[in-house]
Amino acid sequence: MTPALADALKACSEEVETALDGLCPTSPELEGRVFDSMRYSLFAGGKRLRPFLVLAAGDLFMVPHESSVRAAAAIEMIHTYSLIHDDLPCMDDDDLRRGKPTNHRQFDEATAVLAGDALQPLAFQTLLDAATDPDAGIRLELAQSLARAAGADGMVGGQMIDLQAETTSYDLDQITRLQNMKTGALIAWSCEAGAILGRATAKEREALRQYGLELGLAFQIADDILDIESTPEEMGKATAKDAEAGKETFITLMGLEGARERAAELVHNATARLDLFGERAFLLRDVAAYVIERRS
Repeated sequence: MTPALADALKACSEEVETALDGLCPTSPELEGRVFDSMRYSLFAGGKRLRPFLVLAAGDLFMVPHESSVRAAAAIEMIHTYSLIHDDLPCMDDDDLRRGKPTNHRQFDEATAVLAGDALQPLAFQTLLDAATDPDAGIRLELAQSLARAAGADGMVGGQMIDLQAETTSYDLDQITRLQNMKTGALIAWSCEAGAILGRATAKEREALRQYGLELGLAFQIADDILDIESTPEEMGKATAKDAEAGKETFITLMGLEGARERAAELVHNATARLDLFGERAFLLRDVAAYVIERRS
């Protein structure tokens, strides 16, 4: 990781956590337990990759930082809800997330479900607030595009395909589609959100969306590699679960070296999308390289 990227990721994390603290406060009321559960997962750490992409893409168009940070906080809420639900016994049944007990282990299953349920509308409430952008049309476009990326045509649909992977054999095209939906859709939205806020041209917006999709696939391939090469201590969660469940992955279909080559190719393609923006996109280039070099 380059020093500039390390500094930018740290600054992003601090800014987004400050925003999240204000948007999701504790509550002394009877419903306070659900806020505690939401905050437990929101502040459990993580790379804050999706918020970083919102901020970095927004900076290409000189989007006011207060607007980008609110959109960044919204995508982190959606991502966090997905992790809470993904860990539930009816899904992946995990006990650890980021080195800590999963939400349903720290609280209980019902509270975890409600925490995820509450984070979803809070994300849209955040985007649709006039503080995000003075133009109601821009706010509506952010919310509509995130709804598509997070719903049955995106992340949720990808999770449905993934749940069936234990009993269904998928080919490479199907695995690619699964991961484009489950992982890539929210990463692509994170890049596109900065372009929406920046009133980008259709060409600029599409370039960032394609960059995000290719980055998302590279990220997932790196995750598949780490799942077999890393340890639970390094990852902060269980490893080798896909192999134990007999699921097809990029590794099983392409082999380890083939998967590495594909990830590198995707990063090359993704960074080529940024030629349109010249040197201004250096952080987006740096983060593309980082996603396949990381160790957790």
